[in-house]
Amino acid sequence: MTAGGSTGSPVVRGGVPRAYPRYAAGRLGGAAVSLLAVLVTGFFLFRIIPGDPVKVLTQGTPTTAEELASLRRQFGLDQPLWRQFTEYAGQALTGDLGMSYQFRAPVGELIAQRLPATLLLTGVAVVLYSALGLWLGARSAWRHGGRADRVHTGIALVLWSVPSFWLGLLLIVVLGVGAGPVPGLFPTGGMESGDTAGAARVVDVAHHMVLPVLTLVAVGYAQTLLVMRSSLLDERGADYLTTARAKGLRDAVVRRRHAVPNALLPTVTMVFINLGHVAAGSILVETVFSWPGLGGLFYQALRVPDLPLVQGLFMVFAGAMILMNLLADLVYPFLDPRVAR
Repeated sequence: MTAGGSTGSPVVRGGVPRAYPRYAAGRLGGAAVSLLAVLVTGFFLFRIIPGDPVKVLTQGTPTTAEELASLRRQFGLDQPLWRQFTEYAGQALTGDLGMSYQFRAPVGELIAQRLPATLLLTGVAVVLYSALGLWLGARSAWRHGGRADRVHTGIALVLWSVPSFWLGLLLIVVLGVGAGPVPGLFPTGGMESGDTAGAARVVDVAHHMVLPVLTLVAVGYAQTLLVMRSSLLDERGADYLTTARAKGLRDAVVRRRHAVPNALLPTVTMVFINLGHVAAGSILVETVFSWPGLGGLFYQALRVPDLPLVQGLFMVFAGAMILMNLLADLVYPFLDPRVAR
């Protein structure tokens, strides 16, 4: 049967179109093509980075031409580009990301070691700025044109335009080092002091997280607020809200039960992208605060350049975003069945 007697595609019980399998297959195919593009791009993109990994790694150490040639053979850099690519692609498709030049360790192990720190930092930040941005965005849109709306929107626009590394450096100067009568309150780098255990270690790590989390939240909540505000503004004049008010429902109930759930639909993709950032981390923020996560590792790899490591990290970062976009596409028809028609 069709929904509401319309001529659209049949809809199964629960509001999910019967065309969902075909829709999901198309999205899965698109994700596979994207991953393949990332695989190709990740190889050739970093080959154009200036610098010779062998010369950088041997800098300051007397090295003969024979030793340099031996290192190039060891790293596979003496092979033609097409052969390097076929070996890289074959290994990547089997889950082998290669061996790091500078750390002399498997890239997969290095990523696994640094991933928990990135998940902790960006995970906390994403939860905070998503909740804050959605809440303030909904309130700003519902009181469109009021003082609170102007203040929240103005602050969000400023923070969204501020580079995250610059904001991080500013917070280090003001709250880390101290400025004028304001003393330094928080550590300026690292994840922990290294001499604590148990509950004291938890407190120590939380203390080190304050400034990087504050930097990520300040930039992330601004984007979330503006998107949520725009979505809810589009719903404010809808007929179903007028009907709800005509039934005598309080304004807060109309907003919470009717307007906000529908305004959340366009923000689903953004929320999933934010979740993708949990694994991708923030290269600039982690570097500024010397956070021992994937972002800092990527910066270290770029300086050489450590080609297997930067390629592996690029695959992880891009793969996380592609996966979250895919999940958003697969979930969206459950919220709005018209998408899969």
